Order: sequence, then structure tokens, then C-alpha cells
Amino acid sequence: MTDEGIWSAAVRRPLDVNSLGATGIDGVDSEDMPMIRALCKVWRDRYPYNLIRSGYYFARYRFKDFGISIPDRIRANVSACVGWPAKSVRTLADLSVFDGWDLGGADPHGVGELTDETSLELAIPQTIVSAYMHGCAFLTVTKDDEGIIVTPRSAEYSAAIWDGRHNRLAAVLTINDATSRGRITAFNVFLPNKVYAVARNDRGRWQARLIVTNWPEPTAVPFVSDPQLSRPLGRARITRPLMSLTDMGFRTLVRMEASAEFYSVPKLWFLGAPEDAFNQDTWSSLVSAINAIDGDIDGRNPELHQISQASMQPHSDMLRTIALVVASETNLPADNLGITLDNPTSAEAMAAAERKLTREADRQNRLFGLQLERLLRMTVCLRDGLNEPPADLKTARPVWMPTREISDAARADAYVKISGVNESYANSVVGLRRLGLTNDEIASLRSEATRDQARSVLDMLTKSGGADGDGDAGGRGPTGQGAIPSGATGPAGTGASVDGTGGTAAGPAA
Repeated sequence: MTDEGIWSAAVRRPLDVNSLGATGIDGVDSEDMPMIRALCKVWRDRYPYNLIRSGYYFARYRFKDFGISIPDRIRANVSACVGWPAKSVRTLADLSVFDGWDLGGADPHGVGELTDETSLELAIPQTIVSAYMHGCAFLTVTKDDEGIIVTPRSAEYSAAIWDGRHNRLAAVLTINDATSRGRITAFNVFLPNKVYAVARNDRGRWQARLIVTNWPEPTAVPFVSDPQLSRPLGRARITRPLMSLTDMGFRTLVRMEASAEFYSVPKLWFLGAPEDAFNQDTWSSLVSAINAIDGDIDGRNPELHQISQASMQPHSDMLRTIALVVASETNLPADNLGITLDNPTSAEAMAAAERKLTREADRQNRLFGLQLERLLRMTVCLRDGLNEPPADLKTARPVWMPTREISDAARADAYVKISGVNESYANSVVGLRRLGLTNDEIASLRSEATRDQARSVLDMLTKSGGADGDGDAGGRGPTGQGAIPSGATGPAGTGASVDGTGGTAAGPAA
């Protein structure tokens, strides 16, 4: 299979949606063309919306002004400064930390080595972030001469059709290459039992290369955020309400900036001063140490009046209100959005604020785990040329780090109490994970325990002597022991014993 995910040209502009589409592709079966056309249409329809969400995540959205209170000079020079969409995505994604596999102690299929070779621990976090950003993302499995390749794919450069009958993907399209002007030049199509690697030839026509996988479904798995019956491929964390609230927050900050510009200029009125008093450098005149203005022809001196500045408090209150609505929309604690409440937040209040988010992360981790199990079976079968996964591989489960922050003292207290009731809990994998240990730490701890046990058995065998426990003819006890003191009679078969004064005493014959 081709190695996907490598772009030969940096795409600095949006892709050309019209460059992905063909009435026919050389090398593609006629029965597969309707599905490929449907995938192309799905990508063309969804790409603009995915591009908008990417813009909000990377803070590249434009300023939406009402044209009322903000001067044109400020409006033309502002840039995005509200990162709530990225905060919404990353805060939840950070709670999904992949910690290896639970294989029941044995690894006959080399799952650990396969995980390292495919850099799965690096691909999974990227896929989760992209899934929360657009609603879904994909992990595709390809194979070349170097081995199995697992590639994270964003929905921005992918399209999929869902098979509702079997609750899995029916087909997947991934864009692999494009020119610097956004013209698509290569893409892959994943179908049951086959993959089409499609690229433009020298004449500009699409040319496909068929790769047979012998796998009954597309060699790709989806990571879906909040799947629903009406949206089986998920719902993005960057929702329409969140984007609107981000625009509101941006406008509020710009209004604050405009007010700050006027706030920094003294509001002074000179009544009765001649116009030529400020015809040079007005600001220098205002900030000079000594200022003097002549009176008028009637001898009346100018009067100075200062107008109080507008308060910034209304803008701050509005920004705070918007942030609280964002916290309600995203289940984020208000502190994460930079909002300081009037009363100090207690530990219990912080835990209650994070409980909704951790419950959502637990639910998502179960959904992601189901797809990782399918991915594991798929990669092992493609690597070994199998058409069906081995039975013992079906029991492998992914392990996730705990989503809730619990103190070490609380973990240790629960561990001691449960171990006192159930002794097997103390050394079980479940107990050690509840104690807060990672998979690597548990493996290291068990390895050390195995080494200590083996060393203890070896020491016992060294000290116990022969199998029958008899001493030798030199008056010693069992092999490895010294002579029996105080003239005591050794076991059957012993010779002379040693008395308390160091002399020898005749012992009974055997």
C-alpha cells in the first residue's frame, strides 16, 4: 500500500474543492465508482465547515463588527485574541491519555512492539484533538515494504460514509497530496477488501492502483466525538453557539481596546483660549512641565475644564458574562476561562465543576477504546496476513490514565482499606492502577518482584543442600552448613560431632 499522510507541497491556502471529482478513474472497477463519487461529494460539502472550525481553533477567524462604536483604524488592525475554542478542545482532549494495552500478562502477537513501530502513542492524541475539533477523525492502516503504517487523518482532509446496518465505516477517502495552490493531486479510497491509491498522471488524468487487503471492511477506524443517531460521525466541540460567543468576546475586547485608546488621552477643554495656542504640537504642550496661555484682548484668562474618563467596568462585566455562558456550553470550569470568582473556590467546588468534564471524558474514552481494539485486530491481521483475528487477541483492551485528579493520600487510603478485605486486590493489576501507577510502572514493579522471588528461591536451594538433607563425612550437617555445635548428634549418617570445648566426641554409629 502507499504511505499516506506525506504532502509533497506545503498547502498555504484552502484546497480547491473543484479539483476533487472525476467522472471516471483509470484502474477503478465500474462498480466502485458510485461510492467514490459519493465520497468526493461528501468532502466538497463538508470542507468549508471544517475549514471554519479549524480557523476558530487556530485563532484565524475574522472580526465581525456591527459598524457602530469601533473606529475604522482600530477595526482594520485588530487580530483574533480569544482562544476559547482551542481551550474547549484541548481541555477535554488532555483527559484522554493512552497508557498501553491490557493483554492479560502475555504478548504472543507482539502488540507492544507493534505499538512502538507504528508510533501509536503519538498518533492517538493527535486524532483525539482533531476529532473534538471537527466531530470525527480517522486512523488509517496501510502497509508497504517497511511494514505497517498507522496514520492519523483529520476530517478536514478526509471523507467517510457510515454503514448504519453494521455500525462501522462503509468507505473512507483521504487526501494525500496537493499543489501549493491547493489543487489536489493524490488521494486514497478505502473500501472493503481493497484500497485504491489514486494520483494524477502526466496528462492530468486520474490513475488508480489497486491494493487487495482481504479485510472485510475498510482499513480505517473513526474516532467520533459525541455520536448521535442523526450524526453517527459525531458532533464537534466547536459548536455554533461557541463560535458566536467567541465573536461576542472578540468584539468586547476590541471595544475595551478602543475605550483604552480614548482613556489614555486627557479630556481637557480650554475655554477662551486662542486657536493658535495649539497649532504646533498639542500633546507636547499638554505634557510640558510649564504651560502658559495668554488671555484675550479684554484681559480674561482661559478656563481649564477636565472631563472624567469613561469607565472600563461595563466591558469587563460583559466579558465575564460571556465567559460564564461559554463555561456552561463547554462544561469547562470558569477558572479555565480566566474568570476569577468573588469568593475563593474550594477544592470541593473545583471537583464539582470538573465532574461533568471528567464524565464526558470517561464516556469518550470507552468509545475511543472500542475503535482501538478494532484497530489492533486490523493491524495484526494485515501484518501477519490473516483474514480473521486470533481468539486471544479479542481480549486485549486499551488502558487509559484516570481522568480525575485524586491525591496520593486518598489513593493510598482506599488501597489499604480494600486490600485489608480482599488480599488478592493488593497485587492485582486493577489495584495497582487504582493506586495511580502507570502501565510501565506496573510492569517494572512486577519484573522486580519476579526477580526477587527467583533470587529467594535460589538462596533457599543453595542453603538446603542435597535432596535428602544428609550431611557429609566431615561431621557437617546438610550441605552448605557447618558442624553441629555442643556435641549434639547430627542426623543419620553423620560422623564425629564437636563438643562444647572444641574436642571431638564419639557419636553413635549409624
